[in-house]
Amino acid sequence: MNLELLLAFVAFAFVTSITPGPNNMMLLASGVNFGLRRSVPHMLGISLGFMVLVICVGLGLGQLFAQFPALYSLLRYLGAAYLLYLAWKIAGSGAPDSASSERGKPFTFLQAAAFQWINPKAWVMAIGAITTYTPQENFLVNVLLIAGLFALVNCPSVGLWTVAGTLLRNWLRNATLLRLFNIGMALLLVASLYPILADIKGVL
Repeated sequence: MNLELLLAFVAFAFVTSITPGPNNMMLLASGVNFGLRRSVPHMLGISLGFMVLVICVGLGLGQLFAQFPALYSLLRYLGAAYLLYLAWKIAGSGAPDSASSERGKPFTFLQAAAFQWINPKAWVMAIGAITTYTPQENFLVNVLLIAGLFALVNCPSVGLWTVAGTLLRNWLRNATLLRLFNIGMALLLVASLYPILADIKGVL
């Protein structure tokens, strides 16, 4: 991989990682509701789980979905259903010091890593990275390089959303304001599913 392609890929990784999507919406909400320290496993799970996803796509998983489109569609719909469930949970989150907040828990490392497999944006990013930025020569080495670089760029990028949520935490001590914030985050999470929901409506 030459320097020009490498820099183009880093820019792609940064833009796709830092722009709004299901992961970043959930991390912003997690920063507000649980703070930075308790959200770190969630952040690491996203980056390392996504790295594994990129490697698997590079090793041929993307070809499997190309041969069996129905399998990919099923995965997207399951992901959409789970995101709607998460939106419902976020909307019902309580104040940071309330009993409902104590009962709630942030995503664990494994939960966040597993979530990447049903996150529609993660699949688009992974397939784009492999098909556009991975040279065929020394393909396996380049796949590992792309996956590792993506994780390095992704972690601080998504971390900024957690930090933003943590900074908002003190401003949202009021239970009503926090409830409105969580409802807003839930609605944004649902809005991020528009392409999938539109596909489902088109099929029906």
